[in-house]
Amino acid sequence: MATGSKISLGEYLTNQRKIKNLTLREVEEATGNEVSNSYLSQLEHDKIAKPSPHVLHNLSEVFAVPYEVLMEKAGYIKDAASRTTGERHGRVATFAKADLTPEEEEALMQYLAFLRSSRKGGKR
Repeated sequence: MATGSKISLGEYLTNQRKIKNLTLREVEEATGNEVSNSYLSQLEHDKIAKPSPHVLHNLSEVFAVPYEVLMEKAGYIKDAASRTTGERHGRVATFAKADLTPEEEEALMQYLAFLRSSRKGGKR
């Protein structure tokens, strides 16, 4: 896990892949072989920190996450916390009574990834 409250792009991608219960090869196939499984593995292990926006767009479509989130994680645009609009994407626990902090949202995403990988036999 990355230091501090924010997780790295690699950790975020790993969590998203586990939430979708996909293997590296399945992600490669879902991108039409635009993002190889070996490249994705390097991204997940933070060996590549700033992939091209094209790669991030492909992954955002496969994982059904906002493109802007991946662009933020890769450092292309400012993170949502530094913007003043106050708008938040309805991604996690939109049913919650109170707004979640970014840290709480990330923790929920990690826990959901854990639950799904446990339930499906830990497919990687």
